[in-house]
Amino acid sequence: MNHRPSLAAIHCVKDLPVDHFLVDVVARARDEGLRVTGFLQYRGAKTDECCRTISVENIDSGEVRLISQPLGAGSAGCRLDPAALADIAGELLVELDMPTDLLVVNRFGKGECEGHGLRAVIETAFARGVPVLTIVRDTYADGWRDFAGHFGVLLAADQQSVTDWFDAHISRRTRVLQDSF
Repeated sequence: MNHRPSLAAIHCVKDLPVDHFLVDVVARARDEGLRVTGFLQYRGAKTDECCRTISVENIDSGEVRLISQPLGAGSAGCRLDPAALADIAGELLVELDMPTDLLVVNRFGKGECEGHGLRAVIETAFARGVPVLTIVRDTYADGWRDFAGHFGVLLAADQQSVTDWFDAHISRRTRVLQDSF
């Protein structure tokens, strides 16, 4: 069987800057006239008070919103705001009702490993044949493998791996769409 898995996660170690790979893929897809749905992630500046803030940008609308919550210095709990994640999941599910060529999810993390977070969005995209690209830290790589099975792949955190995956999916998807007309 000669196919490339349609679920891909850029595999990274903690604090390795990898968000630029998603930004580059979104720019390239748009340059090729493709519709990309999803969110890009940005971190705020480091402060002495607490951890950095985490914001996401909706790829379609450009709207930026905070998804982290301040828990205070010394807190060891998860800083992600579950209500904010639920809001963006709902938004993405609505956006997936429109034709989409690629879903970009800012992270596959603890919530997704446990069946929460943006997992339902990824499942919906997969069920509709929409390729998905995300980022997964080493801590959650086994959870990604369990979730994605043989439909998913862990990509090396380098431009060539991401480009090869993108080329395989977009060219195959473009051929399929052109053949349907």
